[in-house]
Order: sequence, then structure tokens, then C-alpha cells
Amino acid sequence: MKKKIILLYGGRSAEREISILSAFSVLNAIFYDYYEVQTVFISKEGDWVKGPLLIEAPENEEILHLTWATTPEDAHTDYTGRLISPSSIKEENAVVFPVLHGPMGEDGTIQGFLETISMPYVGAGVLASANGMDKIMTKHLLQVAGIPQVPYMPVIKTAWKENPRSIFEKCEGSLFYPMFVKPANMGSSVGISKAESRVELQEALQEAFKYDSRAIVEQGIDAREIEVAVLGNDDVRTTYPGEIVKDVAFYDYNAKYIDNQIEMQIPANVEPEVMEKAREYAKKAYTILDGSGLSRCDFFLSNKNELFLNELNTMPGFTQFSMYPLLWENMGLKYGDLIEELIQLAEKRFALRQSYFEN
Repeated sequence: MKKKIILLYGGRSAEREISILSAFSVLNAIFYDYYEVQTVFISKEGDWVKGPLLIEAPENEEILHLTWATTPEDAHTDYTGRLISPSSIKEENAVVFPVLHGPMGEDGTIQGFLETISMPYVGAGVLASANGMDKIMTKHLLQVAGIPQVPYMPVIKTAWKENPRSIFEKCEGSLFYPMFVKPANMGSSVGISKAESRVELQEALQEAFKYDSRAIVEQGIDAREIEVAVLGNDDVRTTYPGEIVKDVAFYDYNAKYIDNQIEMQIPANVEPEVMEKAREYAKKAYTILDGSGLSRCDFFLSNKNELFLNELNTMPGFTQFSMYPLLWENMGLKYGDLIEELIQLAEKRFALRQSYFEN
């Protein structure tokens, strides 16, 4: 009997389109000799929609773009999906693969739900997901661990509304232009802006607060961007770093996913000591955040070979041009084998968690 993989994709965040791309890549690489895949789409409104059960790789991405009735009375055979209760995904001999990015998917909310209904799932647990998604909390934890990072200033929306001048003065008193402004809980460069002046800083904060009530202002530095992939539960492994070679000044959402104006250098052309230090910091950050399954650690490397850990992504992109699977491929672990290992790690973590309730 084949094991079932329940592939959760879509989601309520602004990153749902990236999730669909990642889901399609996973569907094309999974081992159908051993698994069948139940697709479940989460809509922007939070509806859960059960799609087709797949026993082979789909021909195109259209199979993931579901249609469904909003009420049982409207249902007819032309619809490709049907509304379900979230808890109805629970079944024996199944593992959930949440290919969800951003808030309400990567931030511990879905993970908490899956813990509640006792389902094994791929990726980090509740605490690691929440802390990894929240850039401010990540900064605090990295600081405790002694991992270097660029100077930053957290900004709360209510404080900014009450006294914007005070916020500007605090930022300008601690940082210098250019600065980068990010929503505290968002990924894939959504809501991120570069500010070269106070006017642009104000505009950047307004943009960030469209996505979250908390933002972070970081010191802009002239640096290369290198990334390390992490895999494992207790036995943590890391890859050689890869580098993002940019054709644009700012690696934003469009450059990443729409225009694809990037090139990846794998492995990165860096000094051996930088390579080893990046892997050491990645493993240390993953451990202190209580990581499990997978993560990607993103670094800045200055022209003085100073290494700064920027952020840790607990559910990195799985598109055909994503850095995470390519880094592991460079280490000799093919995409399909990587997915298989993630499923096994999910089952091992679940068995360990269940054992705690038996004592």
C-alpha cells in the first residue's frame, strides 16, 4: 500500500503564487512508485479545497489551479476541487508536505494546527517556524548566539504613527543611508524597499506596514549574497554556500520570480575559511532556533570578507530555479532524493514527538 503525501499549497499570504510554483516542482519529482499525492489548496480567504489525488506526475501546472463551489448547493461536476474542513485531511499512513510560504503558512500557524490533529509534516515545528518567520525575533536569537548580523532597528507601526519623527531620528541616529526596510513577517522580498533618504524611508515603512504591524530597518551594505542549505533533525548537515549573482541593484520580488534576473554560482567563489564559517554559522543558527527538516540561511559577505547572517528561511522555495534544492544537488543529493529524505525526517520527528506523550 502506497503512503499518501498531502500537499498543502497556496495560502493566505502574498506569496501564494510562489507556493504554486513550488508545489508543481515537488509534484514532478516525488517517487510515485511509493507515494500517491493528495493536493489540498488553501485560498486567499482561508478556504481549504481538496484537489485531485495524483498517482503520477502532472503534465502541467493547470492541475493546481482549482475551481470550487462556495456552497454545497452550487457544486457540480465541472469543478476541479471541493471545499473541505481542514481537520478532514487527517488520516493514517499519511505525511503532510506544507509547501506554504510567508504568514499563515511558514510562521507556525499551520504547524500548530498539524500538531493539534497529530499529523506528521515536513519542515520545522511551531517555535522554529514562528521565530524563523519573524525577522525581529530571529535577530534577537542570533544576537544571543553571538552570530554577526548587520545593524538594525525594529519599528512598531503604532509607535511610528504616533511619532514618525522620533522613529526617523532613531533610525538615522543608529544607521546611515541606504537602509533596507522589511515587514517583520514576510518573505520572498515582498514588501521590501531600499531607502536613500528620509522621504524614501517614510515611503518604505508605509509599504512594509501593508503586510505587517512590525517592520525592521537594516543597514544597507555593499555585499555579496551567499546562501547555505541546512537539512536534518538532530543530525544536522549543511551544504557549501551558493551565491546570488545579481543583474539588478536590488534583488526584489520581480527579479526573483517574474523576470528571473538572477544567476546562481554554486558553489560560491569564496575563500575556504569563509565557506566553513558560513556553514558553521548556519548550523549554529538552525540549532538555536530548534530547526528540523530543512532551512536556508542567507548571508551578506562584505568586500572585507565580513560575514553577516541575514535571515533563516524554514520553508525555502522549491521552484525549478530555487537555490535550496540546487545547493543539495551540488552536494550529490538529487531533488527527488531530497524530497524523500524530508519525508523520512518528518516521520522521525513525529515519532519522537509522540513518544513524549507516552511517558
